[in-house]
Amino acid sequence: MLNPNLFNTYLVFPILNLLILFYKVFLFIKLPGAFGFAIVALTASVRLLFQPFFKKQMDTAAKMQELKPHLDRLGEKHKNDKKALQQEQMKLYQQAGINPASGCLFMIIQIPVFIALYNTLSLFFTNGNLAKVITQINNVLYAPFLKITSIDPWFFGFNLAVTPKQSGAWYYLLIPIVTGLLQYFQAVSMTPPTSSIVNKTSEVKSDAGDFQKAMSTQMKYLFPVMIGWFSYTLPVGLSLYWNIFSLFSIIQGKKLKVDPNKQIQGNDK
Repeated sequence: MLNPNLFNTYLVFPILNLLILFYKVFLFIKLPGAFGFAIVALTASVRLLFQPFFKKQMDTAAKMQELKPHLDRLGEKHKNDKKALQQEQMKLYQQAGINPASGCLFMIIQIPVFIALYNTLSLFFTNGNLAKVITQINNVLYAPFLKITSIDPWFFGFNLAVTPKQSGAWYYLLIPIVTGLLQYFQAVSMTPPTSSIVNKTSEVKSDAGDFQKAMSTQMKYLFPVMIGWFSYTLPVGLSLYWNIFSLFSIIQGKKLKVDPNKQIQGNDK
Protein backbone atom coordinates (compact mmCIF):
# COMPACT_ATOMS: atom_id res chain seq x y z
CA MET A 1 0.00 0.00 0.00
CA LEU A 2 2.94 2.33 0.62
CA ASN A 3 4.84 1.49 -2.53
CA PRO A 4 6.93 4.45 -3.78
CA ASN A 5 4.88 5.25 -6.87
CA LEU A 6 4.27 8.77 -8.20
CA PHE A 7 1.00 9.31 -6.30
CA ASN A 8 2.35 8.08 -2.97
CA THR A 9 5.69 9.86 -3.25
CA TYR A 10 4.29 13.32 -3.97
CA LEU A 11 0.95 13.22 -2.11
CA VAL A 12 0.48 10.36 0.37
CA PHE A 13 3.98 10.43 1.89
CA PRO A 14 4.05 14.21 2.59
CA ILE A 15 0.54 14.08 4.11
CA LEU A 16 1.49 11.05 6.20
CA ASN A 17 4.63 12.78 7.49
CA LEU A 18 2.65 15.91 8.37
CA LEU A 19 0.08 13.82 10.25
CA ILE A 20 2.77 12.05 12.27
CA LEU A 21 4.51 15.38 12.96
CA PHE A 22 1.30 16.79 14.43
CA TYR A 23 0.85 13.59 16.43
CA LYS A 24 4.36 13.81 17.85
CA VAL A 25 3.89 17.48 18.81
CA PHE A 26 0.63 16.77 20.60
CA LEU A 27 2.19 13.79 22.39
CA PHE A 28 5.09 16.00 23.47
CA ILE A 29 2.75 18.52 25.07
CA LYS A 30 0.78 15.61 26.59
CA LEU A 31 -2.48 16.53 24.89
CA PRO A 32 -5.15 13.84 25.48
CA GLY A 33 -6.46 12.36 22.24
CA ALA A 34 -3.29 13.36 20.41
CA PHE A 35 -4.02 11.35 17.27
CA GLY A 36 -7.52 12.77 16.96
CA PHE A 37 -6.18 16.29 17.26
CA ALA A 38 -3.50 15.40 14.70
CA ILE A 39 -6.28 14.51 12.24
CA VAL A 40 -8.01 17.83 13.03
CA ALA A 41 -4.77 19.78 12.50
CA LEU A 42 -3.99 17.94 9.26
CA THR A 43 -7.47 18.54 7.86
CA ALA A 44 -7.35 22.21 8.83
CA SER A 45 -3.93 22.62 7.19
CA VAL A 46 -5.05 21.07 3.90
CA ARG A 47 -8.28 23.08 3.97
CA LEU A 48 -6.41 26.34 4.46
CA LEU A 49 -3.98 25.38 1.71
CA PHE A 50 -6.90 25.21 -0.71
CA GLN A 51 -8.50 28.42 0.53
CA PRO A 52 -7.56 30.44 -2.60
CA PHE A 53 -9.08 27.76 -4.85
CA PHE A 54 -12.19 27.54 -2.71
CA LYS A 55 -12.64 31.32 -2.74
CA LYS A 56 -12.30 31.44 -6.51
CA GLN A 57 -14.82 28.62 -6.90
CA MET A 58 -17.36 30.37 -4.65
CA ASP A 59 -16.85 33.72 -6.38
CA THR A 60 -17.41 32.12 -9.78
CA ALA A 61 -20.57 30.35 -8.61
CA ALA A 62 -21.96 33.56 -7.11
CA LYS A 63 -21.25 35.58 -10.26
CA MET A 64 -22.86 32.91 -12.41
CA GLN A 65 -25.97 33.22 -10.26
CA GLU A 66 -25.93 36.99 -10.71
CA LEU A 67 -25.64 36.58 -14.46
CA LYS A 68 -28.60 34.23 -14.75
CA PRO A 69 -31.26 36.90 -15.51
CA HIS A 70 -29.04 38.29 -18.29
CA LEU A 71 -28.34 34.80 -19.65
CA ASP A 72 -32.07 34.05 -19.68
CA ARG A 73 -32.78 37.19 -21.70
CA LEU A 74 -30.00 36.34 -24.12
CA GLY A 75 -31.42 32.84 -24.48
CA GLU A 76 -34.82 34.24 -25.38
CA LYS A 77 -33.39 36.85 -27.74
CA HIS A 78 -31.15 34.42 -29.67
CA LYS A 79 -33.11 31.20 -29.23
CA ASN A 80 -32.98 30.56 -32.99
CA ASP A 81 -29.31 31.43 -33.44
CA LYS A 82 -26.99 29.32 -31.30
CA LYS A 83 -23.83 30.90 -32.67
CA ALA A 84 -24.98 34.41 -31.82
CA LEU A 85 -26.10 33.19 -28.39
CA GLN A 86 -22.68 31.70 -27.65
CA GLN A 87 -20.93 34.87 -28.76
CA GLU A 88 -23.14 37.08 -26.57
CA GLN A 89 -22.71 34.73 -23.63
CA MET A 90 -18.92 34.85 -23.96
CA LYS A 91 -19.05 38.64 -24.07
CA LEU A 92 -21.09 38.64 -20.90
CA TYR A 93 -18.67 36.27 -19.18
CA GLN A 94 -15.69 38.38 -20.24
CA GLN A 95 -17.40 41.55 -19.05
CA ALA A 96 -18.06 39.94 -15.68
CA GLY A 97 -14.48 38.64 -15.54
CA ILE A 98 -15.32 34.98 -15.02
CA ASN A 99 -14.55 31.65 -16.61
CA PRO A 100 -17.53 29.26 -16.26
CA ALA A 101 -15.24 26.22 -16.41
CA SER A 102 -12.98 27.39 -13.58
CA GLY A 103 -15.16 25.89 -10.85
CA CYS A 104 -14.74 22.40 -12.30
CA LEU A 105 -11.00 22.96 -12.69
CA PHE A 106 -10.56 23.77 -9.02
CA MET A 107 -12.54 20.70 -8.00
CA ILE A 108 -10.36 18.52 -10.22
CA ILE A 109 -7.21 19.98 -8.61
CA GLN A 110 -8.47 19.07 -5.13
CA ILE A 111 -9.54 15.50 -5.90
CA PRO A 112 -6.04 13.90 -5.78
CA VAL A 113 -5.34 15.53 -2.42
CA PHE A 114 -8.65 14.29 -1.01
CA ILE A 115 -7.81 10.76 -2.18
CA ALA A 116 -4.37 11.02 -0.61
CA LEU A 117 -5.89 12.17 2.69
CA TYR A 118 -8.32 9.27 2.67
CA ASN A 119 -5.57 6.77 1.80
CA THR A 120 -3.39 8.13 4.61
CA LEU A 121 -6.06 7.78 7.26
CA SER A 122 -7.12 4.41 5.89
CA LEU A 123 -3.66 3.09 6.71
CA PHE A 124 -4.43 3.39 10.42
CA PHE A 125 -8.11 2.52 10.51
CA THR A 126 -8.96 -0.03 7.84
CA ASN A 127 -6.11 -2.50 8.24
CA GLY A 128 -6.25 -5.39 10.67
CA ASN A 129 -2.52 -5.69 11.40
CA LEU A 130 -1.62 -2.30 12.91
CA ALA A 131 1.92 -3.43 13.86
CA LYS A 132 2.68 -4.25 10.22
CA VAL A 133 1.19 -0.91 9.12
CA ILE A 134 3.33 1.02 11.61
CA THR A 135 6.44 -0.69 10.25
CA GLN A 136 5.50 0.35 6.72
CA ILE A 137 4.82 3.91 7.88
CA ASN A 138 8.17 4.19 9.65
CA ASN A 139 9.91 3.18 6.43
CA VAL A 140 8.57 6.25 4.58
CA LEU A 141 8.95 8.88 7.31
CA TYR A 142 11.37 11.68 6.48
CA ALA A 143 13.19 11.84 9.83
CA PRO A 144 14.10 9.32 12.57
CA PHE A 145 12.40 11.38 15.31
CA LEU A 146 9.06 10.88 13.55
CA LYS A 147 9.11 7.11 13.92
CA ILE A 148 6.27 5.66 15.97
CA THR A 149 5.78 2.43 17.91
CA SER A 150 2.02 2.61 18.45
CA ILE A 151 -1.06 4.78 17.99
CA ASP A 152 -3.61 5.56 20.68
CA PRO A 153 -6.93 5.69 18.77
CA TRP A 154 -9.08 7.14 21.59
CA PHE A 155 -10.50 10.64 21.17
CA PHE A 156 -13.09 12.13 23.56
CA GLY A 157 -14.42 8.70 24.45
CA PHE A 158 -14.54 7.41 20.87
CA ASN A 159 -12.29 4.77 19.40
CA LEU A 160 -11.25 6.23 16.03
CA ALA A 161 -10.49 2.77 14.65
CA VAL A 162 -14.02 1.42 15.27
CA THR A 163 -17.02 1.80 12.97
CA PRO A 164 -20.36 2.94 14.45
CA LYS A 165 -21.88 -0.19 12.93
CA GLN A 166 -19.55 -2.47 14.91
CA SER A 167 -19.16 -0.43 18.10
CA GLY A 168 -22.15 -1.77 20.01
CA ALA A 169 -22.56 1.58 21.81
CA TRP A 170 -25.56 3.80 21.06
CA TYR A 171 -23.62 7.07 21.15
CA TYR A 172 -21.53 5.97 18.16
CA LEU A 173 -24.73 6.19 16.12
CA LEU A 174 -24.66 9.97 16.62
CA ILE A 175 -21.61 10.14 14.35
CA PRO A 176 -23.34 9.31 11.02
CA ILE A 177 -26.21 11.65 11.98
CA VAL A 178 -23.83 14.53 12.70
CA THR A 179 -21.81 13.75 9.58
CA GLY A 180 -24.91 13.80 7.37
CA LEU A 181 -26.15 17.06 8.89
CA LEU A 182 -22.78 18.76 8.47
CA GLN A 183 -22.67 17.63 4.85
CA TYR A 184 -26.14 19.13 4.32
CA PHE A 185 -25.14 22.49 5.83
CA GLN A 186 -21.95 22.43 3.77
CA ALA A 187 -23.99 22.03 0.58
CA VAL A 188 -26.27 24.90 1.67
CA SER A 189 -23.34 27.17 2.52
CA MET A 190 -21.71 26.54 -0.86
CA THR A 191 -24.90 27.26 -2.83
CA PRO A 192 -25.01 30.88 -4.00
CA PRO A 193 -28.07 32.75 -2.67
CA THR A 194 -30.93 33.17 -5.12
CA SER A 195 -31.10 36.57 -6.65
CA SER A 196 -34.22 38.66 -6.02
CA ILE A 197 -34.09 39.79 -9.64
CA VAL A 198 -36.95 38.03 -11.37
CA ASN A 199 -36.90 37.71 -15.11
CA LYS A 200 -40.56 38.15 -15.98
CA THR A 201 -40.04 38.49 -19.71
CA SER A 202 -38.56 35.07 -20.33
CA GLU A 203 -40.89 32.11 -20.74
CA VAL A 204 -38.24 29.82 -22.19
CA LYS A 205 -37.57 26.80 -20.01
CA SER A 206 -33.86 26.22 -19.56
CA ASP A 207 -32.76 22.58 -19.69
CA ALA A 208 -29.40 23.64 -18.26
CA GLY A 209 -31.20 25.36 -15.38
CA ASP A 210 -33.26 22.26 -14.70
CA PHE A 211 -30.12 20.12 -14.68
CA GLN A 212 -28.38 22.54 -12.31
CA LYS A 213 -31.40 22.51 -10.01
CA ALA A 214 -31.47 18.71 -10.00
CA MET A 215 -27.74 18.56 -9.17
CA SER A 216 -28.22 21.10 -6.39
CA THR A 217 -31.04 19.01 -4.92
CA GLN A 218 -28.87 15.89 -4.96
CA MET A 219 -26.01 17.74 -3.26
CA LYS A 220 -28.35 19.01 -0.56
CA TYR A 221 -30.31 15.86 0.23
CA LEU A 222 -28.97 12.68 -1.38
CA PHE A 223 -25.27 13.32 -0.81
CA PRO A 224 -25.64 13.91 2.97
CA VAL A 225 -27.58 10.65 3.28
CA MET A 226 -24.88 8.82 1.33
CA ILE A 227 -22.06 10.33 3.40
CA GLY A 228 -23.96 9.55 6.58
CA TRP A 229 -24.20 5.91 5.53
CA PHE A 230 -20.49 5.78 4.72
CA SER A 231 -19.68 7.19 8.17
CA TYR A 232 -21.84 4.46 9.69
CA THR A 233 -19.81 1.74 8.00
CA LEU A 234 -16.32 3.33 8.10
CA PRO A 235 -14.04 3.94 11.11
CA VAL A 236 -14.74 7.01 13.24
CA GLY A 237 -11.34 8.51 12.39
CA LEU A 238 -12.39 8.96 8.77
CA SER A 239 -15.64 10.63 9.88
CA LEU A 240 -13.61 13.00 12.06
CA TYR A 241 -11.61 14.08 9.04
CA TRP A 242 -14.76 14.52 6.95
CA ASN A 243 -16.57 16.51 9.65
CA ILE A 244 -13.71 18.91 10.27
CA PHE A 245 -13.47 19.49 6.53
CA SER A 246 -17.22 20.18 6.39
CA LEU A 247 -17.02 22.64 9.29
CA PHE A 248 -14.29 24.62 7.53
CA SER A 249 -16.33 24.65 4.32
CA ILE A 250 -19.43 25.90 6.16
CA ILE A 251 -17.55 28.71 7.90
CA GLN A 252 -15.66 29.80 4.80
CA GLY A 253 -18.73 29.45 2.59
CA LYS A 254 -20.68 31.89 4.74
CA LYS A 255 -17.82 34.39 4.72
CA LEU A 256 -17.34 34.25 0.95
CA LYS A 257 -20.97 34.63 -0.12
CA VAL A 258 -21.66 37.87 -1.91
CA ASP A 259 -24.76 40.01 -2.21
CA PRO A 260 -27.09 38.18 -4.65
CA ASN A 261 -28.75 41.45 -5.72
CA LYS A 262 -25.51 42.93 -7.02
CA GLN A 263 -26.07 43.99 -10.60
CA ILE A 264 -23.74 43.01 -13.41
CA GLN A 265 -24.32 45.05 -16.50
CA GLY A 266 -24.54 42.67 -19.38
CA ASN A 267 -24.95 43.14 -23.12
CA ASP A 268 -28.42 41.58 -23.10
CA LYS A 269 -30.50 44.32 -24.58
